[in-house]
Amino acid sequence: MALDPIQLELLQQVAGLHEVPQGAYSLRINGALHGKNSSENITIEKKTDKPGIDIYIKAGTKKESVHIPVILSQAGISELVYNDFHIGEGADVTIVAGCGIHNGGSEKSEHSGIHAFYLAKGARVKYIEKHYGSGDGSGERVMNPTTEVYMDEDSYMEMETAQIKGVDSTDRVTKAELAAHATLVIHEKLMTHGKQFAKTTFEVSLNGKGSGTHVVSRAVAKDDSRQVFLSKIHGNNRCSGHTECDAILMDNAVISAIPEISASHVDAALIHEAAIGKIAGEQLMKLMTLGLTEQEAEEQIINGFLK
Repeated sequence: MALDPIQLELLQQVAGLHEVPQGAYSLRINGALHGKNSSENITIEKKTDKPGIDIYIKAGTKKESVHIPVILSQAGISELVYNDFHIGEGADVTIVAGCGIHNGGSEKSEHSGIHAFYLAKGARVKYIEKHYGSGDGSGERVMNPTTEVYMDEDSYMEMETAQIKGVDSTDRVTKAELAAHATLVIHEKLMTHGKQFAKTTFEVSLNGKGSGTHVVSRAVAKDDSRQVFLSKIHGNNRCSGHTECDAILMDNAVISAIPEISASHVDAALIHEAAIGKIAGEQLMKLMTLGLTEQEAEEQIINGFLK
């Protein structure tokens, strides 16, 4: 069945696609699997005991990608989906996820997803996840993603997560366990406005010798929105960890940043940073002297901050 214009717009926003992709993909629309396809090295299987899919990536797979977007274009849908990723030894792949909700009605639309990643020795993954909401209905657009990451030795994972528009409430949880010489890098971009609420929790356990993580969140809160950022890094071996939250606060918004580090090994090297502030007046003035209005100058600064 062809996608309608709203569904195509959501697909473009969360996955950068203008049509159903080629190669390995799974597309879920309005609470049901719309379509899926496997490739020679990437197998996608529908779960039989609960909603969701299993993705198996063969050892040694290089420079391949898989898309698994979720779209809700009908009001009143609430779903919980389980997706498990099994990445074989030495594989190097890109995984593009994301969820888009269009709500033009009065009932709440909600998508909750639990993604579990199992990286074998030497595997490398780039994971991109975008969340987007649209529609002029009074019903809430709610997304609650949970990500679990289990990394074998010498594996590497880079996560890029973004929520820039239209999500009324979100509770984002990421937990990871790293073996020897594994590395996890996380970049989060988040903007809230209106009366939206967003909570982000990162918890990384550096269990293996030489493991490391770098967690960075950049956030903007506008209007009467609220954000809570919690980041925990546990250094359980000789390791290195860094967590950072930079936020811009505007209007009547509220942001709480709560970084936490704990070490149980004498050679654990951990750092945490948090900074919350307003847009500097001199930045606005500089752009306004170039002909921008105050609103246009604010948008330029925010866009640059969230890049």
